[in-house]
Amino acid sequence: MIIGLTGGIASGKSTVSALFVSKGARLVDADVIAREVMLPGHEVLAAAVKQFGSEILSPDGTLNRGKLGDIVFQDPAALQALNNLTHPAIRREIKERMNSMEEEDPKKLTIVDIPLLFESGLENMFHEILVVYVPREVQIARLMERNGLSLEQAEARLNAQMDIEAKRNKADYIIDNSGELAHTEQQVAVLWDRLGLS
Repeated sequence: MIIGLTGGIASGKSTVSALFVSKGARLVDADVIAREVMLPGHEVLAAAVKQFGSEILSPDGTLNRGKLGDIVFQDPAALQALNNLTHPAIRREIKERMNSMEEEDPKKLTIVDIPLLFESGLENMFHEILVVYVPREVQIARLMERNGLSLEQAEARLNAQMDIEAKRNKADYIIDNSGELAHTEQQVAVLWDRLGLS
């Protein structure tokens, strides 16, 4: 069983994924794969440097995510150019990993955590989709605190994604992660049972 998991930036997708993993689910994490394709020596990082310039690199040759973020979150065309470079490689690796896990044990739950699942048009890869939800104001506060961003920077990152309410409306399942961790854990346990995974 494969479920796509998504949500907005700073909604707590990683927290919810980890709770499912602690119950025995397997995880394919698009953010991890996205970091892998931007490692020194990978063709995707080389293409990004060609597109955006060497200023997106740190002195040691690794990606300076802050510099790249400053470029793409202020310019929709730049964000689209980055997505055109990274998404095909990420998508290919996601499919390989989730298909391998499904072949290994089709009865075991595989969670595929893809922050831009809807924005990338990947709904058809999954039977069902789980959205980790928090209201926009919670996203902004968490993003400012977690990443040390100004209000304007946080809003720019949110505005680059589909609105969280639109994602919520497209979900088969919703985990509201705006409260205490215990409340989120309870919702995960209920969904786990509902899916017949006990």
